[in-house]
Amino acid sequence: MIVLALVARGSHVLAETHDPEHDRFLPAAQTILSRIPPNSSKLSYAFEEWLFHYVSQDGMVYMAVADAETGRRIPFTFLAHVQKKVPLEDEVGSTDYSGLSKTLKEMVGRFNADPQAVDPIAQAKNELAGAKDIMTQNVEQILSRGERIELLMDRTDNAANQSMAFRRRAVGLRRQMWWKNTKVLALSGFSGVVLLFVLYSLVH
Repeated sequence: MIVLALVARGSHVLAETHDPEHDRFLPAAQTILSRIPPNSSKLSYAFEEWLFHYVSQDGMVYMAVADAETGRRIPFTFLAHVQKKVPLEDEVGSTDYSGLSKTLKEMVGRFNADPQAVDPIAQAKNELAGAKDIMTQNVEQILSRGERIELLMDRTDNAANQSMAFRRRAVGLRRQMWWKNTKVLALSGFSGVVLLFVLYSLVH
């Protein structure tokens, strides 16, 4: 979370906004401004659980104070956005900075409300997390479908087993009927032979 942001020409503050609860950072920010070398540089100063981040380029200094948990990448991305809003030193003479403090305040407010709006990497990570959720959801759907397929296969296996059992019973029944028919035919044939033998005996 950013609690202070400012734009300066050298050590002269042109525009500034800060959280009223962190007034004590103003003298520290002014001290840091007085020690920034004239060459272009980018650096962070640690103070307790806070970091003073600044970018110095072509005589202009852009500074933001944020808690250490915010890290460095996001505040510097914020400062890059501020740089786009502020002209360089050679344009200062013809520029009115009276409204810049208000602009800084609005930018800090938007940033603190949604850091991803100014941090493409964080935004990409958020989109990646969203894609991961979608992928996880898709995998869960596949697993769920797999369970349905497995259940369908179980039902198919049961139907196949029942069909095989029916076939076995049909084959067994067919064999039983064949044996019964064979026995009936054999008994009929034997009875016919006996009858013929009796008739032959009576005639002779």
